[in-house]
Amino acid sequence: MSGYPGQVNPLVLPLVLPGVYAPQEDTALLAGALAEEPLGPGADVLDVGTGSGALAVEAARRGTRVTAVDVSWRAVWTARLNARRAGVAVSIRRGNLFEPVQDRLFDLILANPPYVPAPMGVRLPRGRARAWDAGRDGRFVLDRICREAPALLRPGGVVLIVHSALSDPGRTLEHLRSAGMKASVTRRRHIAFGPVLRSREGWLRERGLLSPVEEKEELVVVRAELPV
Repeated sequence: MSGYPGQVNPLVLPLVLPGVYAPQEDTALLAGALAEEPLGPGADVLDVGTGSGALAVEAARRGTRVTAVDVSWRAVWTARLNARRAGVAVSIRRGNLFEPVQDRLFDLILANPPYVPAPMGVRLPRGRARAWDAGRDGRFVLDRICREAPALLRPGGVVLIVHSALSDPGRTLEHLRSAGMKASVTRRRHIAFGPVLRSREGWLRERGLLSPVEEKEELVVVRAELPV
């Protein structure tokens, strides 16, 4: 549930409580990938880091059994309210990533985690920044998702992860392939810098994460499938 306050929100839900990440371009990109997955009725879907519940609601509208997890109580309340307003059933739990569902297996895992590189070293972000800041390489949460998600998938299960090219999609592919999954980048989108990236543009260029001529950020969706 990472992103940038103030950008266009293509999937805005009727209700987003203060301090909860509102759907934006990364959410829309992942929703497009979700729409292409051939999920049968009753498939088990996990939306980890659900935020407002946008993706969980989209999955539930397809007749799947959806579980959503977020570490923020405000996000949990927001997602529950949005599921109720949409008239769909979603089991929404509070917890740190996969901890509440360690005893479950899923057909699809969705993840829009924090992924923005931040010049804060190892300090953990607080407040709204927790929705997007992810350490100096942007991998603080991504690496854990890559390590832990494969064990929660049924044979043939799929994980869809959206993040910035600034946080090294190649490393995401490497981690997932090392777990025996078939992984590739299936969607890309270039977007204008939001307020967060603009505020640290100089630092990103100094580190070589942005070239001197780049004026847009690339978002990617990584799709990985476990063999049957």
